[in-house]
Amino acid sequence: MRRSSIVGLTLATYALCLGPAAAESMSGALSRAYSNNPDVNQARAGVRAQDETVPGAKAGWLPKVNAQGSIGHQFTRNTNPPGAAAREQKYLTDPTTGSVTLTQTLFDGMRTANSVDQAESGVLAARENLRGSEISTLGDAATFYMDVLRDTAVLGLRRNNVKVLQVQLQQTRDRFHVGEVTRTDVAQAESSLANGTADVAVAEARLQASMANYRRVIGVEPRQLQPAQPIEKLLPPSLDLAVATGLSENPAVIGALHQVDVAEDQVKINEGALLPQIGVQAQVQNQTDAQGVPGYGIYTASVVGVLNVPIYQGGSEYAQVRQSKEKLSQARLAVETQRYKVRSDVVTAWGNLQSSRAAITSFQAAVKAAEIALTGVREEAKVGQRTTLDVLNAEQTLLNTRVQLVQAQHDRVVASYSVMAAIGRLTARNLGLGVVAYDPNHHYDQTKNRFFGLNTPDGR
Repeated sequence: MRRSSIVGLTLATYALCLGPAAAESMSGALSRAYSNNPDVNQARAGVRAQDETVPGAKAGWLPKVNAQGSIGHQFTRNTNPPGAAAREQKYLTDPTTGSVTLTQTLFDGMRTANSVDQAESGVLAARENLRGSEISTLGDAATFYMDVLRDTAVLGLRRNNVKVLQVQLQQTRDRFHVGEVTRTDVAQAESSLANGTADVAVAEARLQASMANYRRVIGVEPRQLQPAQPIEKLLPPSLDLAVATGLSENPAVIGALHQVDVAEDQVKINEGALLPQIGVQAQVQNQTDAQGVPGYGIYTASVVGVLNVPIYQGGSEYAQVRQSKEKLSQARLAVETQRYKVRSDVVTAWGNLQSSRAAITSFQAAVKAAEIALTGVREEAKVGQRTTLDVLNAEQTLLNTRVQLVQAQHDRVVASYSVMAAIGRLTARNLGLGVVAYDPNHHYDQTKNRFFGLNTPDGR
């Protein structure tokens, strides 16, 4: 039998069955996590919120229109100066004023253009953050799926061991009553049973914790989990190629590069504050009962060009430029940090995958040898050539080897998903999950040129 077909046989023997629900596969569990996990949905909402920064930045190119009006009552009394003929005029008027002002920026030191570029780079960075969240969630889902299978298998092994130890204890007591063994043999059997019972309690608690993690990430209780296979066929053929793939495709690296673009645009935006600004302002104004005179109206219309040349504003602009340049250096260093981390993650996951492969082969051979040894020790014990302790030790060795085999099978599957995640390819599309992939372009296209309206595209 080929090695790949052997993987999962022990886990399959102890497939989780907690109720009559339909069996759950690894693909089904990952599909649930991809569609329903709150962390992923939160990241998607974050991308949609980031999309709105693009039309916000484009607003710098559009005109600003403001309307202003006033209305009220006014009492006016005019008197002649001293020495003139005595005359007094009194007016009670309702003066009103209405105006509309339009302001259009023609040149703002390229601050709007750079703000738009910065917003678009921020959107791309947010998308990489989303892709990283999806990859992390799918990796966690695969890990917790295998944790539940592993812990179920271990619990089954330990429960079966308790049954064996109970039989062993009863047989030892029977032999003690007929004088074949001593009280020491009985005590050794009782001690092994007590330890085995404690191990069952620990295994039950560990399974409950794994089930809770499964529920947190995937969203449902685990029911009848099917054995899972490693995804090694989707991985690069060598470690060097895996590292190169991770450095070019991991969302943490790509997102950090987009953050460099954001920082570069911020430097340009701050430098734009030192450049002249040119704009046009048009205004229409109408007044009635102006200056307190009944029936006196004033209508004005104007178009004015505005030039603003910053000369010195206390030095804050220069400080902002210097600060943004330091943040740009920080962003570039963050790229190198992510590259080192990705390389480390790929190498670690690849090493775990290789070691788990070798461990499975070794533990399969060890299990067979331990089974043969236990059978021989039991037969020798029947004729007095072995003690009860020898039998108990042989049983414990077989149990431990079986647990190690289960752990190695678990580690191989988890490591294959870890490598896939580290290189940035653990996606719904690459895994062939039966879900509709989330497309961030859909919302972006709906909002990038939307300059009116309060409702979001989905009606909220």
